[in-house]
Amino acid sequence: MMLKEKLLLKDRPSSAIVAVADLARARAFYAETLGLELAGEAEEGVLTFRTGPTQLVVYQSTLAGTNKANAVVWNAGADFDAIADQLREQGVVFETYPDLGLEIAGGIHSSGGFKGVWFKDPDGNILHVTNM
Repeated sequence: MMLKEKLLLKDRPSSAIVAVADLARARAFYAETLGLELAGEAEEGVLTFRTGPTQLVVYQSTLAGTNKANAVVWNAGADFDAIADQLREQGVVFETYPDLGLEIAGGIHSSGGFKGVWFKDPDGNILHVTNM
């Protein structure tokens, strides 16, 4: 079934959504450690942060940290190295995934022109920053 042009999602804003156990701890991590701007608290147990043209919605849930895959990915482009350095300065510890078959140096995974870091929020949600 073909969708009508006006229903396509390609030009629509999107949100990343992350479950957390402790909203105050999540607010500190996402605002202070990652430097995201708090955009709102629309309802109890929900925080919304600005991150480029996307919004990151953080909500309180008993399922926090149960996802074993990337929860949020940021494309840092040419600013990747500066952002990785700044994350380290903020106390972020990079995860390493040797099974990916990438070179790993200083917590930075690389292959060809690709660079990426993975780290976890206080609830264990996997966050990823890449240069692509």
